[in-house]
Amino acid sequence: MSDAAAPPRGVKVDLGALWVAPPLIALAVLFLYPLALIAHAAVYDATDVVNLPAAWATLGSRAFVNALFNTAEIALAATAGSLALGLTLALIIAFVPFPGATFVARLIDTFIALPTFLATLAFTFLYGSAGVLNGALVQAFHLSDAPVHFLYSAWGVILAEVTVYSPFVLRPLLAAFSQVDRGQIEAASLLGARPWRIVRQIILPAALPAAIAGGSLCLLLTVNEFGIVLFIGAKGVITLPLLIYDKAIQESDYQAACVIAMVNVALSLGLFGLYRVAARRLGA
Repeated sequence: MSDAAAPPRGVKVDLGALWVAPPLIALAVLFLYPLALIAHAAVYDATDVVNLPAAWATLGSRAFVNALFNTAEIALAATAGSLALGLTLALIIAFVPFPGATFVARLIDTFIALPTFLATLAFTFLYGSAGVLNGALVQAFHLSDAPVHFLYSAWGVILAEVTVYSPFVLRPLLAAFSQVDRGQIEAASLLGARPWRIVRQIILPAALPAAIAGGSLCLLLTVNEFGIVLFIGAKGVITLPLLIYDKAIQESDYQAACVIAMVNVALSLGLFGLYRVAARRLGA
């Protein structure tokens, strides 16, 4: 039989490419579909009618604007504090030899595994109205009222977030400091360079990508922090996650909650992109 008369062969299908189907389906079901539902609820009201004026009214409301500014201020302050504390601890652990440095670094790392509200609970025992500090001051000076109230303000939220998220800066900085050429430090020291000049001209430039990556991650986490703000209950301190909770759970205004949630998602994705770029530079 000639080749022209031979029956056509079946088309071969590359089944190896099908491995991407399960994760794509899981992504669509667990993330994209709920996100689409939130986006739909942000535009449509309870009667399934497009209600853009209500969405714009939510974005222009005083509550949303205040929550947005509170979120930005607390996140930026907590990130700056985490960078300062993380950098200080990393410099001491990496370049100031003392017994137990490795143990201290690992102990600080354990904060990453703990729920954020535990730090807030510990601060309540220490700095709360009936905490150790206020109790000692009242007893020592025979006061009729607790004198320290900063915990129930934005400063209390910032302090708790700095305590919780500093390890996210410390870990990449320690990894970067381990790659610093100690020979350059010794040479600069022999030439008479002061410690601060060594830190500024040799150590910090090498650690800049790690600081950016750690700071970006802290900024992302503090923007989305809910437990610390809710647990402290600071008067007048309403952030975007807390406002979403108030609108959805306490006021049953699900369209407003979803509008604010979409803003929070967009902000989080932007910060996550910044973190990925910083992490890529660190890896390079």
